[in-house]
Amino acid sequence: MITAALVFGPSKLTITSKLGAVYGYSLLWIVLVAILFMAVFTSMSTRIGVATNQSFLASVKQKWGKGASVAIGIGVFLVTTSFQAGNSVGVGIAAGELNNTSPVPWIIFFNLVGISLLFFRSFYSVLERTMIILIFVKLFSFVTTFFWAKPDVAKIVKGFTVPTLPEGSQGLIIAFVASCFSIVGALYQSYLIQERIRLKPELRTAKNDSTTGIILLGCMCSIVIICAAAILNPKGIAVNSATDMAKALEPIFGSNATTLFLVGLFGAAFSSLIGNASVGGTLLGDALGLGSNFSSKSVRYLVALVMVIGASIAIRFGKLPLELIVFAQSVTIFVVPFIGTALYMVGNDKKIMGDKVNSPLVKVVAGLGLIVIFSLAIINTKELFFNNPLFK
Repeated sequence: MITAALVFGPSKLTITSKLGAVYGYSLLWIVLVAILFMAVFTSMSTRIGVATNQSFLASVKQKWGKGASVAIGIGVFLVTTSFQAGNSVGVGIAAGELNNTSPVPWIIFFNLVGISLLFFRSFYSVLERTMIILIFVKLFSFVTTFFWAKPDVAKIVKGFTVPTLPEGSQGLIIAFVASCFSIVGALYQSYLIQERIRLKPELRTAKNDSTTGIILLGCMCSIVIICAAAILNPKGIAVNSATDMAKALEPIFGSNATTLFLVGLFGAAFSSLIGNASVGGTLLGDALGLGSNFSSKSVRYLVALVMVIGASIAIRFGKLPLELIVFAQSVTIFVVPFIGTALYMVGNDKKIMGDKVNSPLVKVVAGLGLIVIFSLAIINTKELFFNNPLFK
């Protein structure tokens, strides 16, 4: 649930809205592809967390040395910190639009709320409950909008079962797959399950299934695409941000629908704000040998640092600066394939995994996932360094 909540943030809401607004129902099939690979890698990460008494980065250090674990930890911290401003902006805009006020006070307020959660004795339990609540806030918001929209069931079925590639859709498809098939999110699952086991040791021998949360992630993505396809696509309304989707609902359904969608946007932004910061702080703390669980004060301080940096950028610029997006993408291009390969290799290592080692089927499917990851990295490298005006 936590992994699904942190992956489905404002950027995901924008991409899925745009997919439906521009291409209707035709790209629903891509959700199934991205969710399949995300489910396989998240499940693998869960088994890694259960199989070992050490953190994932400790396993990486054991296999490839300290340099590899530090590189992953610092890389993830830089990526999450760079994108944190977008989560702060999303929270501020959603709350500001709901109250017709400036987003700045809300950015400050909700980051302070996020930081205050860190000082609960059992931060993991608070995080888990908060994320589950926000998941259901999002689901309620989008499912209600779904029924309001009255989509075409036949077109939905066709969108899922008949793969098509509309002209000009490649960029959005790449953006969606790269954000939904989140290797960093999958990696974090191993830390979350170990935190859960630390609080309840008997869970190590129980069934630990991550599939439900990932299916919910796929449902949310599908519902937003369908809503945009039903409402915006026939009218030719373009979407460049999640708030555009909310504003576009108002002439059709009135202010209630706009409010409902903004509540969903707030849930997406706030869950990512907390979850994204937790990923960055935990991985950097582990890489630097400061601890890898939420009982470590150093980890909590690093999580708070990600929130403070993100909020500061959001207040200063009012958005995520282009240069910071380019920087984050640059780091992501090199870090994500490395993390994906490391997860795959650790999952295949019988000495580390024991009876939870990857099955032959998982090896094949995850191997295809790695091909997707490296292909996306190559495409993004070309787009970022050869087609980007900043580098010309």
